Amino acid sequence: MSKKATAIWKGSVKEGGGTISTETGVLRDAPYGFKSRFEDGKGTNPEELIAAAHAGCFSMALSMMLGEAGSPPERIQTEAAVTIEKKGDALVITASHLTVSARVPGMEKEKFLEIAKKAKEGCPVSKVLNAEITMDATLES
Repeated sequence: MSKKATAIWKGSVKEGGGTISTETGVLRDAPYGFKSRFEDGKGTNPEELIAAAHAGCFSMALSMMLGEAGSPPERIQTEAAVTIEKKGDALVITASHLTVSARVPGMEKEKFLEIAKKAKEGCPVSKVLNAEITMDATLES
């Protein structure tokens, strides 16, 4: 299986801009640029897209693992916060912190946290990120 996305960039890094499109068409010519990445400009940015991918991947992995444990979730909400820092002369993604809240009828907190940890470690996006991945997990009642 292979999934594709395309980025087009025009101009210098600060004054230029680009668009990102995905194979499925969910993103089509979505704007991105220096201002949306490092300031408060309109558009998206690579770190935001990585955060979205991580949150989505983790939520699906957690749903699968909860179902395999006999407790399919009613709802999972995950936020991923990706941190980018300057290390020497380079910018480096150093961390992704997951904040998850889930409604899982009949699930005990300890079992939920155990499964959430396994989902954090097993999600394919977690595996591809060479960064510290942390998490806060809450089982809703």
